[in-house]
Amino acid sequence: MAALTSLSFSSLSQCSERKTNISSTRFLGSTSKAYGFRTTFSYHFGGLIASTSSPKMVIQCMSSVSDPPTVSETKLNFLKAYKRPIPSIYNTLLQELIVQQHLMRYKKSYRYDPVFALGFVTVFDQLMEGYPSDEDRDAIFVAYIEALKEDPEQYRTDAKKLEEWAKAQNSTSLVEFSSKEGEIEGILKDIAERAGGKGDFSYSRFFAVGLFRLLELAKATEPTSLEKLCAALSINKRSVDRDLDVYRNLLSKLVQAKELLKEYVEREKKKREERAEPQKANEAMGITK
Repeated sequence: MAALTSLSFSSLSQCSERKTNISSTRFLGSTSKAYGFRTTFSYHFGGLIASTSSPKMVIQCMSSVSDPPTVSETKLNFLKAYKRPIPSIYNTLLQELIVQQHLMRYKKSYRYDPVFALGFVTVFDQLMEGYPSDEDRDAIFVAYIEALKEDPEQYRTDAKKLEEWAKAQNSTSLVEFSSKEGEIEGILKDIAERAGGKGDFSYSRFFAVGLFRLLELAKATEPTSLEKLCAALSINKRSVDRDLDVYRNLLSKLVQAKELLKEYVEREKKKREERAEPQKANEAMGITK
């Protein structure tokens, strides 16, 4: 489980401060002299500061936006939405994951996109594979995404659209989206434009997994396929390679942990059966008497 901590995202950057100065000067006539009156308004994010002096008065007004929730608040939202106990092997993963995604979610440059959604859905489904109840697993997914103040249905819908599109592609058509028209092609063009510096784009490991999933579904197994796709999307391939290695290591350790859990459950089941055998034998003897 320690491997999950390596699946970290960039730290939450502090909100930048926006400041606008609006100055006005009025002169009030008097029989003896003129009085200068200057008012300065300074708008910031964060609060209100006002200062006065004579004969000059300076007022600084800060227009504040609501602060993002804390990590603790996001985790509490998840626990409130899903109140049933979660087996420790899954709960440990989910708690670590939601902390890391919270930091990414509330970065100033964050903007949701379907490739990111595909990556998260892929990670979640693989981490939660083998969960005792499909219904509970789906409820956990909904509670998790809503705790981050996003739409779980949008995640699933966008991930499914990308999967269906990728299945109809090959290693060549996948990277030639810029020369084609269509809903998914438009999404990829928008990402490429923003990643190229013409808008907000926040790269993450979920995004890297989303790219990997697209290549996997398109059966684009050539070593150069990932390089071409990264170039088409204006994404740093070295970052993607590094993050995919982290992802693979995480899955490997998760498989080992699940195997240990399976062995533990089987041992406990066998012990219960062994303890129950003498009782069954006694009951059988009592019945025959």
